[in-house]
Amino acid sequence: MRAAILQMTSGIDPAHNAQAIVEAVEKAKAEGADMLFTPEMAGQMDRNRSRVAASLTDEQGNAVLAAVREAAAKAGLWVHIGSLALKGEREDGRWSNRSFVIDDGGAIRARYDKIHLFDVDLATGESWRESSVYGPGERVVAVDTPWARLGLSICYDLRFPDLYRALSNAGATILLVPSAFTVPTGKAHWHVLLRARAIEAACFVIAPAQAGQHEDGRETFGHSSVVDPWGDILLDMGTQSGLAFADIEMERVATVRSHVPAIANRRGISSEVDIG
Repeated sequence: MRAAILQMTSGIDPAHNAQAIVEAVEKAKAEGADMLFTPEMAGQMDRNRSRVAASLTDEQGNAVLAAVREAAAKAGLWVHIGSLALKGEREDGRWSNRSFVIDDGGAIRARYDKIHLFDVDLATGESWRESSVYGPGERVVAVDTPWARLGLSICYDLRFPDLYRALSNAGATILLVPSAFTVPTGKAHWHVLLRARAIEAACFVIAPAQAGQHEDGRETFGHSSVVDPWGDILLDMGTQSGLAFADIEMERVATVRSHVPAIANRRGISSEVDIG
């Protein structure tokens, strides 16, 4: 698979962000890519929730999704939208943080709602309460493509290895981690967590990220990455937005798993603990 990774500095205007993705679809296809991967919140990054609420729709009415599906079909390119914010999808009234896998005919092949929500107070004074606005997903999702079975996740999910164990047990050989990491947590943990998930699951990891200073005032870490099953970093895009490519040799998965058969050696472990 020739993967195209789009590192974005998404702003507050969904139409502008949609155009950036559409242009990336066209360029990725021209450069021989098989599939384009975009970050979390590719359609809109905005901390002003009143302003966001005014532009949000359900999946059916989402203009970014429609534009990307049309572009994918026109170019004949698979696209992974890291995530879009949606409203009107949940009975509890909260929004959904949802990723999409779109095939080369523009059809949606898979949807995944972010399971783990980031609720934290940082030493910098930043406070994040995803669960006050977004509802958590309940389903682990993998999807078949012509190249590999992809395991879906979003950003904060990266800290929960049980999710990736479930995905690799289900046959995923590429794990997707579209993200919008903060700078402090990115500096401390981004690369080590990506490498850990790749090594534990003996899978490739593709992690497109938001990067730089956004219109709403926040700053994201960037460093969109591709990591191989041995934990080697094949691509690191630094902190500038743009498009980059990685050629992924799927035979590498079998090679690594033959050298360190951790997948084959896994055992089910009870949640009960004997305390002596």
